[in-house]
Amino acid sequence: MKKLARNWELLGVVVIFFAGATLHFVFEWSGYWKPIAWFVAINESTWEHFKLAFWPGIVWALIGYFTIGKVARNYWFAKALGLLSMPVVIAAVFYSYTAVSGKNYLWVDILSFLFAVSVGQFISYKVFLIGKLNMSLQWVAVFAIMGMILAFVFFTYMPPQIFIFEHVKTHEYGILKHYQ
Repeated sequence: MKKLARNWELLGVVVIFFAGATLHFVFEWSGYWKPIAWFVAINESTWEHFKLAFWPGIVWALIGYFTIGKVARNYWFAKALGLLSMPVVIAAVFYSYTAVSGKNYLWVDILSFLFAVSVGQFISYKVFLIGKLNMSLQWVAVFAIMGMILAFVFFTYMPPQIFIFEHVKTHEYGILKHYQ
């Protein structure tokens, strides 16, 4: 189980990274079609970049449930921790390096995204290896994932007017005016 889980999570880094990178452009490619906005990045805010890791990560987790989920311990708890850690790492790296440098660099953003996905998958793998946790934690994890899904959908269309949701160049929130 250990080798299977390790290989699955490593493959997940690659899949999530490239799927997330692709999702960065899908809203534009779709002609700014609003019904898919909840699933793809709709502007250059930090929040929208969280979705690039989350949605491919949750799809990978669902596929993984049928691949390794039956044999991996603490599956949903592990995946919830991994999914929660990715936006935390993205935000920590982005706000740290831009505070020091005064600006952002695309190459650092790309590497930090890869790093965040790697951290999330590593955390999932490590939680698979610990002893069986209380079943109630699995339910907490499922509710946490459901909460993340609801937040990504809701805040896509009704973002709070705080910095994490603000487009870095236009200072708008949500779907930009010139997309409508």
